[in-house]
Amino acid sequence: MQTNIAERKEKILQILTDENSVSVTKLSEQLGGTVATARSDLIAPEAEGLLIRTHGGAAPSRHPKLMERMQTNREAKSTIAQAAANLIEDGETVIITAGTSTALIAKYLLGKKDVHIVTNNTLLLTYARINMHVRVTLIGGEFRPSEEGMIGPMAMASLDQFHVSKAFIGIDGASEKQGFTAHFLESAELVRKMAQQADEVIVLSDSAKFGSPGFARIIPYQEANILITDTNLLKNEENALKDAGIEVIKTA
Repeated sequence: MQTNIAERKEKILQILTDENSVSVTKLSEQLGGTVATARSDLIAPEAEGLLIRTHGGAAPSRHPKLMERMQTNREAKSTIAQAAANLIEDGETVIITAGTSTALIAKYLLGKKDVHIVTNNTLLLTYARINMHVRVTLIGGEFRPSEEGMIGPMAMASLDQFHVSKAFIGIDGASEKQGFTAHFLESAELVRKMAQQADEVIVLSDSAKFGSPGFARIIPYQEANILITDTNLLKNEENALKDAGIEVIKTA
C-alpha cells in the first residue's frame, strides 16, 4: 500500500538515519510505488536540505546523530520553536544556541522585522536565509557536525563582544538537582556563556529530557527565566521549575 506524501518523506528520513544511504529501487520497494515515484519523493527533502541526491539514490545531508535527533519528537519541537519565536519582538537582538529545536525558531520569524540573531547554530541558517528581515551573526570556532554548531575557544571569546535582550538555549537534559545540562562539557560551557550575555534566558526542551540530566551542567534552574516545553511535563518537575522562579509555557 502506498503511503501519503508526508509519511513517505518521514520514512525516507528514517531509512537514511538507520542506513546512511538508500537506492531509489529500495525506496520503491519499502514505500510502495514505482522507481520514478521514489525519485520524485526525494525532491522536496533535498530542497529542504535534509538529504543529498546521489547516482541512483540518496544520502543524508547531515551527521547521522543529528538526523536522528531531528526525527525525534518533531511535532513537539516545532510547536515549542513557534512559541519561542512569538517571544521575539521587532528590532530585537537575540542569541540562539545550537540544537534542532532552537534552529526551528528562525523558521517561524516570518513577519518579524529587523531581528538580529547571534548564533553558533549552522542548522538555523537553513531557515534564516529565506527571511530578508532577519540578520544573522554566526560566531567563529570549530565546526562540530554532530551538533551543526560552532564550538571551542574562538567561539567562547567572540561572545564577549555581544549583549542581547534574550538568549534561547537548547539542552540535553534537566533535573532539579543538576539544573539544565548538556552531554559534553565544551557544549555546556559555551551555552552557559551565551546565557550570560542576555538579559533574559529562555530554555527550549521537550518534556522527555526532564529527570534525565546530562553529563555537564549548563546553568541551575534559578538562572533561567522561562521554559517552553510540551504538555507532558510531569507536575513535580513543573513545580520544581516554578519554585525556582521559572515561568513555564506549555505548548499544545
